Amino acid sequence: MELEFTIPIKRPFKNIYQFKITLLDTKPSVWRRIQVPESYTFYDLHIAIQDAMGWKDSHLHCFEKRDPKARWGYLEKVDCPYAAEEIREEKLPLFTTETPLPKFFKKKNDKMFYVYDFGDNWEHEVVLEKILPKEDKVKYPVCLEGKLACPPEDCGSIPGYYNCIEILERNNKEIDEELLAWIDDWDPEHFDPKEIIFSNPRKRFNESWG
Repeated sequence: MELEFTIPIKRPFKNIYQFKITLLDTKPSVWRRIQVPESYTFYDLHIAIQDAMGWKDSHLHCFEKRDPKARWGYLEKVDCPYAAEEIREEKLPLFTTETPLPKFFKKKNDKMFYVYDFGDNWEHEVVLEKILPKEDKVKYPVCLEGKLACPPEDCGSIPGYYNCIEILERNNKEIDEELLAWIDDWDPEHFDPKEIIFSNPRKRFNESWG
């Protein structure tokens, strides 16, 4: 399958979308609150979520408009371009680089689910909290607040995440010395929005796709 995708570009915008992103099945919840331009595509939002959460963007992802009554559990799906070669459907799906946020996020409380790493299957609820006019002196995207550190990449999904926390709490090398070394200086309680640095979606796209 040979497909061409739109390279991310900066687009003019008058409003911003404020999202709350919550990593499902975490208690207490790992979450972030971010603001992004309304002109963003879903690929741009993907990069912002990756940076805000602390993921490394080393796996596939997708966004889903879910409905438990639907055949596959979702009504529509927005796939990442890197999954194109694996898709064998008669009808091509929507792709993140080609889909603007307003296609699915139209009003307050509109919601989608962001899935990252189809092996560990990290599921995030993405809720549109507000649509606000942009502020002239603010550089978007911004991370306003959040709680707890993102799980370590490739730790084995939610059970692996809590196993890592247990290992740190016990600090018992006899339990799993190798895992303790792999966790290194990860602090599950630490999160500071001021430390978030947002990547350039165009640069990330070129590095991954170019």
